[in-house]
Amino acid sequence: MERDSMEYDVVIVGAGPAGLAAACKLRQLAEASGQELTVCVVEKGSEVGAHILSGAVLEPRAINELFPNWKELGAPLNVPVTGDEVYFLTSDTKGVKTPHFVIPKPMHNDGNYIVSLGNVCRWLAQQAESLGVEIFPGFAAAEVLFHEDGRVKGIATGDMGVGHNGEQKASYQPGMELHAKYTLFAEGCRGHLGKQLIKHFKLDAGKDPQHYGIGIKELWDIEPSKHKKGLVVHGAGWPLAENGATGGFFLYHTENNQVVVGLITDLNYSNPYLSPFDEFQRMKHHPLFKDTLEGGKRVSYGARAVVKGGLHSLPKMTFPGGLLIGCDAGTLNFSKIKGTHTAMKSGMLAAEAIAEALASGNAPAELTSYSTKFQNSWLYEELYAARNFGSAMHKFGTFIGAGFNYIDQNFFGGKLPVNLHDTHADHACLKPASQFSPINYPKPDGKISFDKLGSVFLSNTNHEEDQPCHLKLKDASIPIQVNLAKWAEPAQRYCPAGVYEVIDNADGSKRFQINAQNCVHCKTCDIKDPSQNINWVVPEGAGGPNYPNM
Repeated sequence: MERDSMEYDVVIVGAGPAGLAAACKLRQLAEASGQELTVCVVEKGSEVGAHILSGAVLEPRAINELFPNWKELGAPLNVPVTGDEVYFLTSDTKGVKTPHFVIPKPMHNDGNYIVSLGNVCRWLAQQAESLGVEIFPGFAAAEVLFHEDGRVKGIATGDMGVGHNGEQKASYQPGMELHAKYTLFAEGCRGHLGKQLIKHFKLDAGKDPQHYGIGIKELWDIEPSKHKKGLVVHGAGWPLAENGATGGFFLYHTENNQVVVGLITDLNYSNPYLSPFDEFQRMKHHPLFKDTLEGGKRVSYGARAVVKGGLHSLPKMTFPGGLLIGCDAGTLNFSKIKGTHTAMKSGMLAAEAIAEALASGNAPAELTSYSTKFQNSWLYEELYAARNFGSAMHKFGTFIGAGFNYIDQNFFGGKLPVNLHDTHADHACLKPASQFSPINYPKPDGKISFDKLGSVFLSNTNHEEDQPCHLKLKDASIPIQVNLAKWAEPAQRYCPAGVYEVIDNADGSKRFQINAQNCVHCKTCDIKDPSQNINWVVPEGAGGPNYPNM
């Protein structure tokens, strides 16, 4: 069955902050100039916001530019930050509150808002649709389409109704081709198509490897007497430091007597027995968290990889026929632990470059003007100032790295005449299991800490069961013959959703089992697998988590 096709001026893959900001800005510019400009957004989640997961403390700089009247328009920025605390935990019961004056300036949150980024994206989608943007949720962009001359032509959405054996079911529907003068890829961290485009066009030539963390988050209803609306708590140290890993935690008091609690584990850790999920569950028993959560109820759970390499790892963002924007490229400012305002700005700059190219008749030439706009923007200024932040933590460890960053950010404004590089890819940092002992994590108590499967249930994750597995092994023998032998097969521990298991067969042999139904689309396996044997591809549209208020 042949695929139907539709033509647009601009096709955007992903209804996150970058994609929706680009869509809104494109239509705003078209209306201001009287241009005819058609814009379409495809989103693999069942609705806009279904796959959006972030802390999130939002810096309103980009939204102020895009919609100066966002308050009147009802944007869900309802909780201004009223308190800012940073802790270094030294053990499972102790910690030190960091004096405000020694915290690097970018980590201060004056003027920011605690938000549900999913709800912010739902609101942005409403603004986009009111401006004339077409949004198609439940359609996964599965393939990049190319012109004969090598330019990107658009994307094709995935076929629906294909069985696990590859045969068409009665419900079969072929994917649709969406053609555009320009295609923007805004899939978020470790985008499936973005990864292909970076390789195809060698966009990362001469750049440091990209670096990542795995962020795990829960939403809780807590007792009203413990709620401190607007309080932001960040920190580092225990429990990750106990196992030689780095990262940081957060606890945000949002509206309606709710808090969000989470842990970001840097994916450059070396101990294959480490489990970011279990580290997070263990962390919540520290008094800093337990005193707040005790007597409360966990409402939702989710996980998502975080891109954190910064400017040194940022690939070239333009290529013939399109652009990588937001976290698909890696625009998060790790010194602020914030990527929403930077993602939105990258999308807005892309919209300006496209609108100019279309108006001048230069389309479909490569958008070289984007690079100039980017380098002249506050987005570049921010990423330049933060360029050493992550590398300093990786090279020097938490204490000395924090000291370097304090001096660099507070005294030099990020302009110290030094460039620190981290050239070790995260997946290459695992050391053999023989150098470590298995970590004996405490059993969950069902009140503060929980197991993986019960957690995945709270993410409302669902996939059509009879479909091809979207977690592709390049070589099916590697998990047992290589990964298990050398690294005790770390996939069963780094996955926060219980997707990967090593099963004992009756004959004493072992097999690798993939429970793709559990996948919350975090992308950690695609990043951390030491053999780079797992390739995450999109499942049928609308599959995956359905996050409310996350």
